[in-house]
Amino acid sequence: MTQSVAFIGLGAMGYRMAAHLPKYFEKVFVWNRNFSKAEQHATEYGTTAVELARAVQADIIFSCLPTSDDVEALIDTVQLKAGSIWIDCTSGVPDSARRLTEKLKSQGVDFLDAPVSGQTIGAENATLTVMVGGDVQAFERAYPAMAAVGKLIQHVGESGAGFAVKAINNMLLAVNLWSVAEGFSTLKAHGVNLDAALNCINASSGKSMVTETIFPQRVLSREFPVTFALPLLAKDTGIALDLVHDAKLPAPILSLTQSLIQAANLTSEPNSDFSSAVKMYESWSKITLK
Repeated sequence: MTQSVAFIGLGAMGYRMAAHLPKYFEKVFVWNRNFSKAEQHATEYGTTAVELARAVQADIIFSCLPTSDDVEALIDTVQLKAGSIWIDCTSGVPDSARRLTEKLKSQGVDFLDAPVSGQTIGAENATLTVMVGGDVQAFERAYPAMAAVGKLIQHVGESGAGFAVKAINNMLLAVNLWSVAEGFSTLKAHGVNLDAALNCINASSGKSMVTETIFPQRVLSREFPVTFALPLLAKDTGIALDLVHDAKLPAPILSLTQSLIQAANLTSEPNSDFSSAVKMYESWSKITLK
């Protein structure tokens, strides 16, 4: 059993994910660039706030940072302990995962790309989906730590595969979000009751997570709570489209969606939730979805 676990990056997701680890492990270290946040976490959840150099001496190291560039830059500044496993929950770039896998292998450290899905409520309830790329034996060793924060822990392939699945997942989220915005604007233009239409669609073949939770809880309510920032969705759709181009595949729908999400991000208010991308379509249609 793992002796110690560390969590690096206490943002909206990481703060909640790290809170579950003391239930299963005696030594849980936390670090954040804004160190007062790590100290707050220690007070609230019984973790131990430590400097980065000590955090990376844990047997299992989680990271959850904004980008792969952030993770690579951080790893360049530290010396890790041989035999440890680095689990990166960032929504990252597959090529970065492969670079870090090779880099850390020379230090006797395993690297797993393990992005998560489920938003802050999933992090709060430890019901996240964790899609993992990397060495199978390292995955099996790290499984108990990942199971502390997630419900479905799935090995999806070689290094980089986890990041690839997450990018495509978020691209499909974007496709659903935009198509539902267009569809429901059409219904409202024809005088249809949107709540009633939502009930019908959620009992029919057109349903998705967007119609079941995102539209009723964020868009139609006009609340747009910030749990997954629009710039992060724009980043992820960009990663997904890069994967399409690398595979030399035609992707007219994904390409258009990526352009729309990028445009929505550029025109949105600062600190907007991903669901607020529909506001750009509302500005075109002159129809407010409520």
